Amino acid sequence: MAAASFERALALVLAHEGGYVDHPADPGGATNLGVTIGTLSDWLGRPASKAEVKALTRATVAPIYRKNYWDRVRGDELPAGVDYCVFDFAVNSGVGRAIPAFQRAIGVADDGKIGPLTLGAAREKPAVQTVERICADRLAFLRQLSTWGTFGKGWSRRVEGVRADALAMARVAPPVPALPPVATGPVVAPIPTAPQPSPSTSLLGRILSRFNGKA
Repeated sequence: MAAASFERALALVLAHEGGYVDHPADPGGATNLGVTIGTLSDWLGRPASKAEVKALTRATVAPIYRKNYWDRVRGDELPAGVDYCVFDFAVNSGVGRAIPAFQRAIGVADDGKIGPLTLGAAREKPAVQTVERICADRLAFLRQLSTWGTFGKGWSRRVEGVRADALAMARVAPPVPALPPVATGPVVAPIPTAPQPSPSTSLLGRILSRFNGKA
């Protein structure tokens, strides 16, 4: 199920990202299937060329998206719809901005680290509500950018598309089981107590027996 969720989310992300572009106003530079020349250089461990960016395919970018974005937002462990919503935000604006926005949407500290408390809160909150809040936070952030005048319409369409698809996923998904409670300390086994002797065999029992006329 997790693998299927990633594949579906990736297909939607790539539909928004499109093919090769090298817009002079885009600080990311040459980009293909959403992977910038900088991201590809980091992935290869050396400077990438524009020709290599142009040659990217779905098969070659899928591992980049999984490791750099999906796994970092712990997409396999998020509720349906929320997983795609946070994933696309991370791709478009960075993991460091997507995770805190996600945490604010579910009412936990926005420390940028997804741990058991964040995952537990995500399961308790209605996924539809979480998606709505993340998308509102995302759009508010985008509107503040200096490049809004150039890319604002496209970003608005993307966020609205993500919202619609994520809500559809959330509404048809089965409920996500809650995580087990987080242990707050070591579990100490109870100390067994020794069996108590019966009154007839204990010292006190023998003394009482003598007083009662029993040898």
